[in-house]
Amino acid sequence: MPIDIRDDVVYIMLKKIDECDRGPGPDEVNFSETDFAGLKITPKDVLGHLDYLNQRQYINAEFTGNAYGNQEDVPDAVAPKEFDFRIANSFGAADGPLPHLISFKKAELTEKGRQMLDEMNADPPKALESGPAVPIADKDSPFLERVMVKANLTDLYDARDITEVVFRTMRDMMTNEAVDRVAEELHEPMEPTDEKALQNEVADLWIDTNPLVRFLSRVRPPLIIKEDTFLFRIRQEAGIPQETDVDTVLKAVFSAAKDELSEDRIKEIAEFLPGKIRQMWDHA
Repeated sequence: MPIDIRDDVVYIMLKKIDECDRGPGPDEVNFSETDFAGLKITPKDVLGHLDYLNQRQYINAEFTGNAYGNQEDVPDAVAPKEFDFRIANSFGAADGPLPHLISFKKAELTEKGRQMLDEMNADPPKALESGPAVPIADKDSPFLERVMVKANLTDLYDARDITEVVFRTMRDMMTNEAVDRVAEELHEPMEPTDEKALQNEVADLWIDTNPLVRFLSRVRPPLIIKEDTFLFRIRQEAGIPQETDVDTVLKAVFSAAKDELSEDRIKEIAEFLPGKIRQMWDHA
């Protein structure tokens, strides 16, 4: 049975791929349930839409596994005449393909895809105007909500804890004077809520809510942290949920932080960051 190509799903995919673009060539793109909140869509549908976009040259995508898994005892998920693409699906498993057969890995927008995204930005699909809303992180959203949506998280407390670890690692490389200048620009509430644990300002996360850690960071000189060590600290200390990854959460925190900062502070922070981490900061 052919998969119906939905404008709302295509729009969300193109936007996500565009947001994950860090330079020439395909980049990792991690779709999660959060991206398609309120839409009834299965993993099988997601892969079918991605392959459609790839076949029609709206995206340049990489897939891993056996993209043409063809087993006699399982039905095709997508009609070959529609996309020339098949995913083996087990009997009774309506929620999608067998993971060892096919998985989506990387993608980038083609010029044709960028043109389509521009057109859809100007006239978004009508399906997104009604029903459950699809989370979209913009500068007017509360800080932690922006982190949560862009990091593919489902919990504001995870967003808070991950942000604090990322900020702590950044701060460890900076002088006290630079840290203070950044803190002066982060006096926005983390989240408008009645929950006391989420009522601090973003600046409180930046300087650290742990008094001992905050004290130690003030009395010791800036650390030299290589990019691998930076990533290792985030993986080890942040408690990143399985549905996301370190690159995604870093980009989410960086993006939300940059929304609050002046160009001078953004450039100042960049000077302290190593290699790949600085590139991620620059492109967030």
